[in-house]
Amino acid sequence: MSPRLQEALTQIRFARAYSLGLIESFDPADWFRMQAGGVTHLAWQVGHLAMAQYRLVIERVRGIRPGDEAVMPPDFLALFLRESVPDPDPARYPNPVTIRAVFDRMHEWVLPEMADWPDTDLDSPPAMASHKFCKTKMECLRWCSAHEMLHAGQIGLLRRMLGRPAQW
Repeated sequence: MSPRLQEALTQIRFARAYSLGLIESFDPADWFRMQAGGVTHLAWQVGHLAMAQYRLVIERVRGIRPGDEAVMPPDFLALFLRESVPDPDPARYPNPVTIRAVFDRMHEWVLPEMADWPDTDLDSPPAMASHKFCKTKMECLRWCSAHEMLHAGQIGLLRRMLGRPAQW
């Protein structure tokens, strides 16, 4: 594994570990809770992170392959796209256990998929449609960790809005 690929995967792991510390501090009853004036909830954040990791790493770096839908079901993907609007109605979503399972499964799938990725391919354009911040496959990997940290901040804010203290 090249040093820059190793660093990108280390950053993805770091972001996930940080997010997990926040996510695991939530009571399951609070996953769909939106405070007055709020625009999101934990269930959407976690589902969105799973979707984004799939789109950034699998779709854009590796490319879509038959069987991917077994790990990232198309209906799940559609619920958590960037353009989707979080709804506090839990009936619109899979339950928290299912969302968390997809979130965990995606991360466990992405890391081995990238472990032996050829360094020479990382500077090539993404395998699918362009991305505002990612003009190369390497930039997709880097944005994956940065994107997760951005949402970790939102998850941290959700905790605070629920009356919980700040958490590192």
